[in-house]
Amino acid sequence: MRLVTFRQQNRTAPGLLLEGGRVLDLSDCLPGKGKLTSLIDIVRAGEEGEAGLRQAAKGAGAKLDLKDIRLIAPIPWPRKNVFCVGRNYVEHVAVGFRARGTEMKLPEYAQFFTKPPTAIIGPDTDIPLDAEVTEKLDYEVELGVVIGKRGRNIPRETALAHVFGYTVINDVTARDLQRRHEQWFKGKSLDGTCPMGPYLVHRSAIADPQSLDLSLRVNGERRQSSNTKHMIFDLRTIIASLSEGLTLEPGDVIATGTPSGVGFAMDPPRFLKDGDVVEAEVEGIGILRNTVRHILHRVDVG
Repeated sequence: MRLVTFRQQNRTAPGLLLEGGRVLDLSDCLPGKGKLTSLIDIVRAGEEGEAGLRQAAKGAGAKLDLKDIRLIAPIPWPRKNVFCVGRNYVEHVAVGFRARGTEMKLPEYAQFFTKPPTAIIGPDTDIPLDAEVTEKLDYEVELGVVIGKRGRNIPRETALAHVFGYTVINDVTARDLQRRHEQWFKGKSLDGTCPMGPYLVHRSAIADPQSLDLSLRVNGERRQSSNTKHMIFDLRTIIASLSEGLTLEPGDVIATGTPSGVGFAMDPPRFLKDGDVVEAEVEGIGILRNTVRHILHRVDVG
């Protein structure tokens, strides 16, 4: 099942992508009408939500053309920050150390940081570039995991049973802010720097999440290409480690790290600029496409 969140006129609703590219509007064909009004409601409903999806997939309900709706991030506003894993592919770690001229050392434990919900945007939405804030905006394709079952101190052996589904995330990063503040949060958290989507694919449709090709293109030029089997810390380990003493809840989102090929490590470095079209792709999930657009610096208050 490929699930979406879409906007049509003044409403936002969950949908199911059908064969032929049409979208089944789930608003009126799920149990507990008026209760399950978003994908995150469905995820949090657990077995009831999944049973409702299976019933809805049989075809009842309004079917919409993609041209008549606008897809947004599948989980456009999670309750918590997006959990992220840094330095989780060997070659990405290696090129980072080479770019800084230091000796490589692989992490012994998963390195976590977060991105706030205000960073999340959906497919075909512009990535804002404020030149007064950053001059070194970069890209990072990642497999995104959406938690479906609550848990704390989750054993590694049962970790994938806590997953609802998978999506594509582009962990856009302001490298100059990352270096200036000597930590990851600020440079990873600017508005519009967490493109997500276009779909949330149910775990049942992904035979092995640890064997998925992922890639990223800028203006059609392939910059990143790898497979999730090359993760230093696999999905089971990430979930088990993150949940140690920390409760994971349905709807929580985890970005699982990026492979080599990022702009800052190229020779010379190549950062995103106005008009660049960025396509992040994960096998079996889809292509997340966004365009970088220069925006005027302004002060927002109140």
